[in-house]
Amino acid sequence: MNDPQAAQRLSAPAAERNAAPILDVLRAALPSHGTVLEIASGTGQHAVHFAAALPDITWQPSDADARSRASICAWRAHTGLANLREPLDLDVRREPWPIGAVDAIVCINMIHIAPWEAAQALMKGAGARVASGGALVLYGPYRREGAHTAPSNEAFDADLRARDAAWGVRDMEDVEALALAQGFVCEARVPMPANNFSLVFRKR
Repeated sequence: MNDPQAAQRLSAPAAERNAAPILDVLRAALPSHGTVLEIASGTGQHAVHFAAALPDITWQPSDADARSRASICAWRAHTGLANLREPLDLDVRREPWPIGAVDAIVCINMIHIAPWEAAQALMKGAGARVASGGALVLYGPYRREGAHTAPSNEAFDADLRARDAAWGVRDMEDVEALALAQGFVCEARVPMPANNFSLVFRKR
């Protein structure tokens, strides 16, 4: 059967591999219902996986890249998930964001593939939109006290910085300080496969 949108459904192997471990973190961190904003949703694979597994949550994907948004739309049409919204055109550095208050925010693999200003803008935007008790969940590689946690992360960091000097694996402590300044306390640092971490923040 011909699927006219199949070519638009982008697929990243890493997203397939890490979706289940991230979902385990989200089940514990997110509210049982409400609206969750996903920043930098990429291909949309995570969005459909999480929305399918968490049917009482309205999943709001977003991405600044038009090709990624087209992929998310194609995945959404393919799955027909009622609780998965159309993606927003959202760049965290561009105010105002096209969404108001949400119950939680999830951001996977963004802050190391963006300038530090994007991490600052993410925290500022989250602080303005997540109410007391709400969650902010980040996933990706981090340095601990200035040191890489694995040789593979060090090589990845060098590759990122060679591609763009403003990119790079961030210090976990710096990210936590940004979050704290916006009212978020880190309640969990969860080691993940492939030398990554999930950071779970709770709004005070």
